[in-house]
Amino acid sequence: MSLTNEQYDTIMRIYSRRQADNRFRQKERQQAVYDAIPAFADLETKISSLQASRARLMLGDQTGQATRCADRLHTLCEKRNHLLAEHGFPADYLKPHYICPDCQDTGYIGSQKCHCFRQAEIDLLYHQSNLRQVLERENFSHFREDYYPEDMIDPGTGLSSRRLAQTALAEAHRFIEDFSQTHPNLFLYGSTGTGKTFLTNCIAKELLERSFSVLYFSSGQLFDRFSRHSFSSEKEDDDFRYHVFDCDLLIIDDLGTEMVNAFVSSQLFLLINERLMRRKSTVISTNLTPENFLNTYSERIFSRISSSYQILKLFGDDIRLRKKLLEHTVS
Repeated sequence: MSLTNEQYDTIMRIYSRRQADNRFRQKERQQAVYDAIPAFADLETKISSLQASRARLMLGDQTGQATRCADRLHTLCEKRNHLLAEHGFPADYLKPHYICPDCQDTGYIGSQKCHCFRQAEIDLLYHQSNLRQVLERENFSHFREDYYPEDMIDPGTGLSSRRLAQTALAEAHRFIEDFSQTHPNLFLYGSTGTGKTFLTNCIAKELLERSFSVLYFSSGQLFDRFSRHSFSSEKEDDDFRYHVFDCDLLIIDDLGTEMVNAFVSSQLFLLINERLMRRKSTVISTNLTPENFLNTYSERIFSRISSSYQILKLFGDDIRLRKKLLEHTVS
């Protein structure tokens, strides 16, 4: 998932501020130690001098002297640690305290982006998209059962529209609570306007607020990205695949509305299979019934979903029309 130069610079400025803040706080801690232990600064100077001497001796192949220097260095370091402990300072008090120890707040491990940088990419794209505004409106606090009639019965299940919605709502809450333990997957189906996208947005908001990485794609957007990244640079392709394969939750909305062909089917199977193997959760919503889904995509895709996803149905009238009718009735 490629960033613009401006977006990349925004993230790197965050890392620069972290490093600057860390250096400032480290100097504050150092000064606190110097104030509490007057002899400590001189001891640190001796240790630094010995470290430099040892390095020169090793480069000069003077092993014996380097060993003696190392012994003296060890003694002074032990004295330093003893002084810190004696005055109530933790052993790591003077060391840098990184937010991400893996990359030491640089964003990179060698030439590869750190996992914290990947998360920063997702966070930035989320905050700069309109998804944030959507989730302020579409969340569990705005879920209304009265949009699902009690007297409308689904002939396929024999359950009312409301009962199906209540079941889906309960399972969505369970999905969130079990998320980090069981890595669940959901397959939501139903006709247009029955609240599938709304429910996926409810799930997305809750997990984003718990600091999980969430990516949302309409099916058309997703396979357009796959197509474009098939012909992009290796780095861009690696970034995109890292995100869609490894984000904590991937939401694929309106699956089945894209132009289905051999490429789409192969990429969908790859995506579903990879995420299952990596124990990463996926939520799929579609207007297709399971039978139509099987006829539209390959049997092996349907097999993965039927065996590894919880399948939930929403049934009823188009909520957007029902909402307008309810508002008109109230007014």
